[in-house]
Formats: sequence, structure tokens, C-alpha cells
Amino acid sequence: MPSNKKKVSRNGATTQRKRGAIKTMKINLILLILTLAGCSGHKAVKQEPVLQPPPSTQTGQQLPNLNMPGQFSADRVTGDFAGYPQLNEFILHMEAAHGMPRNYLYGLFSQARRKQWTLDYMNRQGGPSQGTPRPGSWSKYRAQFLTELHIESGVAFWRRHAQALSQAEQRYGVPPEYILGIMGVETIYGRNMGKDRVLDALTTLAFDYPRRSDYFTEELENFLVMAQTENIDPLEPRGSFAGAMGLGQFMPGSFLKWAVDHNLDGRRDLWHPEDAIGSIANYFSEHGWHPGEAVVVPALVAGEVTLPTGYDKQYSLSELATAGITPANEVSAGENPSLLLLRGNSGDEYWLGLHNFFVITRYNHSTHYAMAVHALAQALKRRYLGLAVGD
Repeated sequence: MPSNKKKVSRNGATTQRKRGAIKTMKINLILLILTLAGCSGHKAVKQEPVLQPPPSTQTGQQLPNLNMPGQFSADRVTGDFAGYPQLNEFILHMEAAHGMPRNYLYGLFSQARRKQWTLDYMNRQGGPSQGTPRPGSWSKYRAQFLTELHIESGVAFWRRHAQALSQAEQRYGVPPEYILGIMGVETIYGRNMGKDRVLDALTTLAFDYPRRSDYFTEELENFLVMAQTENIDPLEPRGSFAGAMGLGQFMPGSFLKWAVDHNLDGRRDLWHPEDAIGSIANYFSEHGWHPGEAVVVPALVAGEVTLPTGYDKQYSLSELATAGITPANEVSAGENPSLLLLRGNSGDEYWLGLHNFFVITRYNHSTHYAMAVHALAQALKRRYLGLAVGD
């Protein structure tokens, strides 16, 4: 069947020509793609598959922010503060004002613990004392801080950290003895910095202590901002029952404003002696400390004192003179001293608080507090320099 054989041969040749043409077209297409890729000036990029968002994002729940310190995540607050409307409002505020993820804060506050003893203690304290101090009150208060422990420990601390104290004085103009006076009164140079978690203390007082809720809510906000800024796990810092921190007992708001990295290690750490030294000095400097000036002078009194007394009761020297009160030592004509009454076991004393005394009261609004800092500072200086009490 020759005719049939010839027909099959022609069909095979035709098929081969078609296959060759298709192969040529594929090669030309590949060359065209490579040419275009080369002309564009960029390497060919592999096409990545389109990923679907995680389920939590699809439902509107935020994911943990890896820039936040500590690993916390939850879809609601559980634990001691579960169901607190004010806390939920606070969390929404922190999300809107500071970009802190909601589920991060849910997880964090689920770890917070309510401190009933803190509330009991605060309720026993009541409001600030008013009126004339009681007889002997200064002697009783002073005795808490002018102890051998305070003085000897302070001198030892001064010797260990003399360089940091000297640098602080050069930078901020605040003498070492007054920096140490604050540390001694506040924590005995770090011995008593508090054992409560700051988060627990502030959360308890913010949402379960109505009398000062606004203040402690603000400090809780400052604390979380501090933790984020310094990359500190919010569960780690420990301090006083009210949330004060470190050797100088700064509240978080004070930390944000006045804490410094005095040892230049890249962190502000109020639990580190050198940073605490610099931060206290900076606090005084920012509140107007006058280097080289006195803090208080004794007042000479002729007759009965009728002027109101207190760290916030300031008078011109002429007003004091008219009332029969003059400074025992020379005072700058521009001073408007505070008239201070200290009621000791052996009688009343009158002093004039100068500008630097008022600066100390910015740390704690109390005549007794500022006088205790001053008295301890002078005792430390005498012991450190090896001077007798009368020198």
C-alpha cells in the first residue's frame, strides 16, 4: 500500500515542522523576557505568595508590639483588676495617647495585684497636717534621721562614690552633703528602697483610692511610659507602697522630667547609686538651687512672734525686722526668707529658711523634712571632714 505509506510520511514531516516552530517561539519569548529584565536595570524578583492576615488581625484584635518591654498578651483583663471600668478606660487612653497595644496592656494588667494593706495604710494617714506643730514634734522627727546608722552609712557611701558626687557638684552646683541628705532621709542610701512592685502599688492607688485617684492614674501612665522609654519590664521595678523608686524615691513623673544618666552607660537607673546621685542633683538644679549659698540661718527673736510660720510663709527682711525678727547671720538683701518654727523637747526654735531651703521643700512639702535633710547633711559633712560638732 505505497500510496498510504507516502501519506503517513508527509503528515510526520508536517508535525515535526510544527513542533520546531513552537519550540522556536518559546525560546524567543524567554529571550525577550530576559532582555526586558536587563534593560530595566533591576534583577528579576521572585514573586512571593500573598499572605493572609493573622486571624487576630482579621477580627480587629491587636497583636503584641515587639518593641514593648515584657511579653504580655490577652484579649481582656483577668485577675485582681478584672471588670474595672476605669482600668479599661485607662487602657484605651494609653492606646490612643502612646500607641501601646491594647492586648499588651490587657496581658500586663492581668498580672497586677491589688494591695489592700497599701489602701489601709493610706486611709490611716489622712490628709496633710495643718496648724501649729505640737510641742516636741521636731525633736521626735529629727531623731528618726540623725542616727549613727544614717551618719556612718552616709560617710561610707560618700567615700565609695566620691567621684560621682564631685562630678555632680561640678555639673549641677549641689554639694555632696545635700545629695546624701536626701538619700539618707529617703532610703538610708539604698537600704530601704521598698519591696512592692511599682505596677501593683500604682494600679491599686489609681483605681481603688478615690481621694487621690487622678494623681496616681497620672503616675501610672508616667510609669508605663518610663518602662517603654527605658525598655524595662513593667513587672520588675520595685519601690515604696506608693510607687516611689530608687535611692532617691522618685515618682515616675519625676523620673521622666529629672532623672539623668550620670554614669553615661546609656540608661537612667535610679537603683544605681551614680545615676541616683546625678538625678537628685539635677532635680535641685532644675528647681533653682543657688550654688554656694546657705540653706537656713537661726532667727533672733525679740518678744512674741505673731507672724504665721511655715516653709511657704515668706517675708522680706524689713517685714521680719518690724516684727522683731532678725537673722543671726548675714543674709542677702534680696532674700525673702521663710519663717520656720521648730518645736523641740527643750523649747521652741525659730529659723529663717532661705532660697535653697525652699528648693529642698520641692522634694517634699514639709518644714520638718527639709530641716532633717539639712541637719543630716551638716552632720555628714562634719564626719566626712573629721570635724568636731562645734567646728
